[in-house]
Amino acid sequence: MHTLDPGDVLARYTVGDRSAPHLRVNFISSLDGAATHDGLSGGLGDDADRLVFDTVRMLTDLILVGAGTVRAEGYGGIRFSADAVAWRVKHALPEHPPVAIVSGRLDLDPALPVFTDAATRPILITHAQAPADRRAALAVVADVLVCGEASVDHALMVRTLTGLGYPQVLCEGGPSLFGSLLAADAVDELCLTLAPLLESGRAPRIAGAPDASPRRMRLAHALPAGDTLLLRYLRAR
Repeated sequence: MHTLDPGDVLARYTVGDRSAPHLRVNFISSLDGAATHDGLSGGLGDDADRLVFDTVRMLTDLILVGAGTVRAEGYGGIRFSADAVAWRVKHALPEHPPVAIVSGRLDLDPALPVFTDAATRPILITHAQAPADRRAALAVVADVLVCGEASVDHALMVRTLTGLGYPQVLCEGGPSLFGSLLAADAVDELCLTLAPLLESGRAPRIAGAPDASPRRMRLAHALPAGDTLLLRYLRAR
C-alpha cells in the first residue's frame, strides 16, 4: 500500500509559471474507460482521488464546469478548508476561486446551491443567441460572459477568462465540455485517476466530441496509491 504525502502531491501538481495561461482537466475513469459509476463520477473515487481533486482545486484561479455536470453531480458552493484558504492567501490568491459554468441553453435554476451558497460570485458562460429571459434571471446570481454567436466558442472563452485574470483554469467536466475543449485545442494538461474497477455497461468516456483531432500528450508522473493510479499528462511540445 502506498500512502500519499499531501506535500508531495502539492509539489507534483504545482504549475511553475502561474502567469502563463494553462488549462488543466481533471477526470477519473474506470480501467475500461468508463467516466461514471451508477451515473456519477464520484462513484469511482477514493481518498487518493479526493486528495488530488482538492489539491488541484486549491491551485487554480477558476473552476470550469459544464451545466450538465453541475446538475448531475449536485454542485454546491465552493468553500475550501481553513488550511486551503490559508495556503491560497499566503500565495497571494483569493480565498476561493469562482466557478464558471458553461451553458448554451441556460437551463439552470438560479436557486441551485452552486449559485446561492458560493463564497465567490459564479460566472456563467454562454452565447449571444441564448434565451434572453434565462440570461436575465441568471444574471442576478452570476456574472454572464457571452463567448460566441450561435454556440459557445471555447477558444474565445479561454482567452476571455485569461484576460479577466484567470490564467490557471481547472476543468472538472463533463465529457462534452472536455471534448469541446479538445476540439478547440485548448487543453494543456490532463490529470487522470485510474480507478481499480472494470465498470462495463453504458457509461460515457471522459471526453466526447466528433470533430476533435488527436492531441499527443507526455507523461509527467504516474503515482500509485494502493490499487489506484494517479496520472498527470502535459501537452507535448
